[in-house]
Amino acid sequence: MDTISERSEKSSYVEPSAVMDPIQKQHSYKKLELISEMTFVSNGCVDFRGRVADKRKTGGWRASPFIIVNEVAERLAFFAVAVSMVLYLVTEMHQSLPNAATHVTDWIGAAYVLTLVGAFIADAYLGRFLTIIVFSFIYFAGMVMLTLSAKLDRLRPPLCLKRPCPPASDGQTAFLYTALGLIAIGTGGIKPCVSSFGADQFDEEDEREVVKKYAFFNWFFFAINMGALLGITLMVYVQQEKGFAWGFGIPTITMFVSIVILAAGFWNYRYKKPMGSAFTRFVQVMVVATKNHLQGHRVVSDDQLYEVPTRESDIFGARKLTHTPQYRFLDKAAIIKPQDSTTTIRNRWKQCTVTQVEELKCFIRVLPIWATTIALSISFAQLSTFFISQATIMDRKLGPHFVIPSGSIPVFSAINALILVPIYEKLIVPFLRSKTGHKRGITSLQRMGVGLFISVFAMASAAVVEHKRRTHANPKTLSVFWLFPQFFLIGSAEVFTYVGQLEFFYDEATDGTRSLSSAMFLSEIGIGSWLSTAIVKIIEKATGEEEKGWLRNDLNASKLDYFYWILMAINVVNLVAYLCVARRYKGRDGASATGSVRDESMVNGQS
Repeated sequence: MDTISERSEKSSYVEPSAVMDPIQKQHSYKKLELISEMTFVSNGCVDFRGRVADKRKTGGWRASPFIIVNEVAERLAFFAVAVSMVLYLVTEMHQSLPNAATHVTDWIGAAYVLTLVGAFIADAYLGRFLTIIVFSFIYFAGMVMLTLSAKLDRLRPPLCLKRPCPPASDGQTAFLYTALGLIAIGTGGIKPCVSSFGADQFDEEDEREVVKKYAFFNWFFFAINMGALLGITLMVYVQQEKGFAWGFGIPTITMFVSIVILAAGFWNYRYKKPMGSAFTRFVQVMVVATKNHLQGHRVVSDDQLYEVPTRESDIFGARKLTHTPQYRFLDKAAIIKPQDSTTTIRNRWKQCTVTQVEELKCFIRVLPIWATTIALSISFAQLSTFFISQATIMDRKLGPHFVIPSGSIPVFSAINALILVPIYEKLIVPFLRSKTGHKRGITSLQRMGVGLFISVFAMASAAVVEHKRRTHANPKTLSVFWLFPQFFLIGSAEVFTYVGQLEFFYDEATDGTRSLSSAMFLSEIGIGSWLSTAIVKIIEKATGEEEKGWLRNDLNASKLDYFYWILMAINVVNLVAYLCVARRYKGRDGASATGSVRDESMVNGQS
């Protein structure tokens, strides 16, 4: 109970705002808003307690190292399996080389196309962090099964010393493919979320954090290649010296460690809440636009288009998008009809908002860019198949006592990326920035174009070297270092294109489609792998199958260089198509490829 003096003090207390004049109040409110902008994020992220994330305590480089180290560990596991799987299928499961190469490219393709499923689950239901954790355990289960396949004799056909070798039984094949299927599903859930989750740690409305975000993309790619480097050197060496059980067992442990590392940063992260299914919203826009078109409704002015009067959009956790003049047909989904003018509760299957329409427009807008960067993935698919098959039958001696494992040859590509990323970030970007005035030196579209240009020379180099190897008097005496140019160039192409895609697809995505947008460019890797398989099958049938064709079980009797020339021609045609599409591209802020795509300086100037 209060004392008399305490009650007296309370009754005499007056709120400061009560004695402030209006000008003082306005200055006070502006000061509070300024402090709020400086300390709290503006992109809708929350901390682990569900409160608006505080920049001083969450995100940024405080959280990013956990994500980057997790990516190193996960990529180590994936590449340790990917570069060894052709050899495992041929030597342990007794498959032919063309079939083994086809199965591996199909598996890699499935892993990356499944990213679309993972993105859908993350954006609609689980959120990015929880999706990564759940699918990491699925991935881990697949790695355990793969290790058991390599360890237990009854899960493989008997040792073969003389051809023809007995094939694996249906049960043995089913067990192995189930393991690979779980790894593919795990990859599909993890990959579209990790880079977006990392980018979520930086507030794109804060100019200082925007710069750090683009640096994160470069270091994230560095982490991918560090994991790849360890996977294709250390793990392949272990597999060669200790066997496949050890070669798969250690990455299995590493995969579990990656889950622990990611979970360790739980208190430091900024989280985006699930925003519902973007695919459902896309269908709603198309259905309503078509219905209104068939009913004869027309959009005469922008004033006819509906948008909620609130500060935020009606898509949970997403900011409003301004109207753009492209794809005017879709605007009919947001048209305000006379009978709708007094309606207070909106049904999205009858009327959409401008923001919902613009979300679909953003998705459609990037599709041509997505389609014209797939060709690089066809070339990149050769890294884990035919490039390694070439290395297997070449001289891999490094000094008098050491032989480089054939599965470790892609190290040429990974080392190139590890060297080029820091050089690009620390030297090339500042130099280009001084010349162009763009904060990243060149735009994301320009960076992708450089990568596609380099890929043409990568496949030309591969064709020239393979012709030299095939026509050499004794191909086995030809040093494996002859393959260095094609690995170096394909690695350089990846550095420019992959990071450019990370930047482009994240920037051009809306708040509700970030994971989906990341999955789009990752699915290119999968589609590229499948297209590589299709091209191999077409060439086999057109040139005489495995016995007489260009691609035979015996690489020395094959004409692999012809296959590489075809891939080079595809890259040339694709580059021309990409340049045409990129020149005409208009971003969601109206910027072009020749100016800037999501140029921060322009965006900040508009704000």
